[in-house]
Amino acid sequence: MGRNKKTDSETQAEPQENPLLEQEPQPVVPEAGTELSAPVTSEREPNAPSAVAEGDAEDDDLTELEAATMRTLSPARLVLKRFFRSKLSITGLVILIFLFVFSFFGPLFGFLPFIWGEQQMDEDNKQMQEYLSEPYTVVGEDGKEYTVYVITYSEPGSYLSPSSRHWLGTDDLGFDVFSRLMYGGRISLTVGFVVILLETLVGIILGGLAGYFGKWVDQLIMRIVDIFNCVPTLPMLMITGVALDSSGMAGPSKLYVLMAMLTLFGWAGTARLVRGQILSLREQDFMVSAEASGLPVWRKIFKHLIPNVMPQLIVTMTLGLGSVILMEATLGYLGIGLPTQYATWGNMINAAANNTVLTLYPNLWIAPGICIVLAVLGFNFVGDGLRDAFDPKSRR
Repeated sequence: MGRNKKTDSETQAEPQENPLLEQEPQPVVPEAGTELSAPVTSEREPNAPSAVAEGDAEDDDLTELEAATMRTLSPARLVLKRFFRSKLSITGLVILIFLFVFSFFGPLFGFLPFIWGEQQMDEDNKQMQEYLSEPYTVVGEDGKEYTVYVITYSEPGSYLSPSSRHWLGTDDLGFDVFSRLMYGGRISLTVGFVVILLETLVGIILGGLAGYFGKWVDQLIMRIVDIFNCVPTLPMLMITGVALDSSGMAGPSKLYVLMAMLTLFGWAGTARLVRGQILSLREQDFMVSAEASGLPVWRKIFKHLIPNVMPQLIVTMTLGLGSVILMEATLGYLGIGLPTQYATWGNMINAAANNTVLTLYPNLWIAPGICIVLAVLGFNFVGDGLRDAFDPKSRR
């Protein structure tokens, strides 16, 4: 009996139970003389859960479903999901797909009456034209002076008006403008991609070495970067173009040299970006683990560090494509790009340098100008979308 008794302090230390919460439901007892067809209790049947319990169960199921869905999305799928939420990104992607299909697949439909070769003239629509030379005076046998004009005839197909056979007419050489837009897009877009890839490759190698080794390697490479950042790109490219023309270099070889020059003056920004990212990444825990595992230097740089910089590089490459296309168009407009027989969007805009063409034949330069604007806008829209998609803080 002594063991079952509790002291006052033990009784006060025990938590007080709430009678309203802990009270078990009691059965309803009928009064005397009352007939019931079935026993009535305040408890629910085990197969009829409450509405609150059903709502809680549904919420739990939705939460588990959402958590499972989020777990199944890889980082690449999350980036794509964020990218395609942006209407501007989708617009830029549609523009670029249209330009690539138009430029690379359009010339394959040469059997159509309005698709011509890059340097093909319309022999059936030549127009007889008469040209008079400047008048000059001659003295005849009778001693009188006569004004003489030299008349020359030609049958050019140049400056034809837009028609069903030439949707945008022909240029001063008689070439179809609409078809040359396709061939010009091939060269302009190819130059942009090749130059950007070369710039990124050089920037990754030099920037990776500078960021990983540091010390005198970093100082040397960064001083070289500073030198190239101080060089005026456009004047140097103009000097290069004039030098190539004076040496007689033309055609594809001149294009290759210009692409190399664009790469030479464009890799510095990529190298600085890669170097800055690697400086912050090399102190992370995964790099400490790589150091402890004894991996070679090239594997630590190109297997562990560079993949973590690729999102920023992809955005930089996409935004830089528009700048390269504009630079190529500028060189073509200034007349120091490829020769006129090779179609590029920049060469076609060069027709606007002639005041007569600028005024009377807008169909020769408006179309390539629109293509350049669309290409630059498309790459910029896609670049902005990728930047937002790779941003982990983005909520859109």
